[in-house]
Amino acid sequence: MYSSKQSSQPVKYKDLNYQGVYPCPVCRVGQIQNLSLMEAFACHECRHIFTADLERQILKITDRQPPMTWHWNGKKWTGAHLEGVEWGWVNWFLALAFVVCPTTLIGAAVYMFPPAPDSPISWLPAAWVGLTFFCHLAIVVWLVMEFYQFPVWEYLRIGRQRIMGR
Repeated sequence: MYSSKQSSQPVKYKDLNYQGVYPCPVCRVGQIQNLSLMEAFACHECRHIFTADLERQILKITDRQPPMTWHWNGKKWTGAHLEGVEWGWVNWFLALAFVVCPTTLIGAAVYMFPPAPDSPISWLPAAWVGLTFFCHLAIVVWLVMEFYQFPVWEYLRIGRQRIMGR
């Protein structure tokens, strides 16, 4: 007979407190713990320092301006938000236009004035369109990573340490 091993009891969330150990919201590899004799947390991998609002279950990074905040839901961190800075649909529209408009302009020029098919560099216009797209996309991705302080180098450093065995 089929038996279900699921418990009917709800999952118990643990509240954010200074005695707990939590995953790091920045590097997502390390763990944050209370700093001795301080009301602050620190990650042992990326070495960022955080302050907590235990009543609202909010963690704020202190070594960044403007500071980012995360909310603890009992299992994981949610919502990396910058204080006083809004990143809305207008910004995403401008980023999309920054990628699409130059690529479309160069693509239209290539379409209207195609190279001679027997030319040894007839591949260059198509490569130029692709290069324009990828360069503008890389600029937008770089700006988003800088805005959110996405720790790419920390991920690579920690991954290398894990592979090498510390």
